[in-house]
Amino acid sequence: MLHAIHSAATAHASDAHHAASHPILASLTVFILSIFIGIEVISRVPSLLHTPLMSGSNAIHGVIVVGAMIVLGQANNLTEQILGFFAVFLATLNVVGGFVVTDRMLGMFKTKPQAPKNEGASK
Repeated sequence: MLHAIHSAATAHASDAHHAASHPILASLTVFILSIFIGIEVISRVPSLLHTPLMSGSNAIHGVIVVGAMIVLGQANNLTEQILGFFAVFLATLNVVGGFVVTDRMLGMFKTKPQAPKNEGASK
């Protein structure tokens, strides 16, 4: 009985060490799990709140632009520079898109100026 428990514990420790020795596998696992969690969270948001929440969160993502620029500044080879450039570009599009959507959304609440009535032209 003790031998079976020891074997199972040793196998589990070996698996944990094996997974820890592959940081790409661990990062990929976290990424895939975050996709599923994100889908669950977004699917539960009512449609009336979806646009305001997404536009606000996109505008806040300026932090991602700064992080992408820091990573791009530390790039060592051409592949890292290309990936860093695309990271900065896509993060900038995200921020600009957030501001555009927010501006359009706030524009719906503005009162439109009324044109002056021309009473003489109707007769």
